[in-house]
Amino acid sequence: MDIRIFASMPDEKTLDQLCALHNLVFSSTNGFYDELQSKHRPCILAVYDKETAIGYKIGYERKTNHFYSWLGGIHPDHRGKGVGEELLICQHDWCRKNGYKSIRTHTKNQWRSMLILNIKNGFDVIGTFTDGKGEPKIILEKQL
Repeated sequence: MDIRIFASMPDEKTLDQLCALHNLVFSSTNGFYDELQSKHRPCILAVYDKETAIGYKIGYERKTNHFYSWLGGIHPDHRGKGVGEELLICQHDWCRKNGYKSIRTHTKNQWRSMLILNIKNGFDVIGTFTDGKGEPKIILEKQL
């Protein structure tokens, strides 16, 4: 796996590939590009098969020493092969090297594989909330 780390906004080709992949995974861009540009100290991880992005994991600094793992997705043809876990491990290593003490993420019960992956990799469920759309979310956090 070729994982590339971008500690700032990547080039246009990379952004286009990530937007297309996000649209494929979530059936919508949901303002992905605009939202990404508003994040403070983003870390964008992209995994490639040759020159094609097949997965990504994006997070940003939420507050001092605290990182928020925001979005991630794997191309359907590459799921179940450990790509997501490799991205998670790489993100956590990057966070440690950059002085973060904790990582938080939110997920939905419908994304069971993500929930299980996070728990398997040291996250604790610390709460729940209902978002602005009325959907329940699970809050997970890991101390680094």
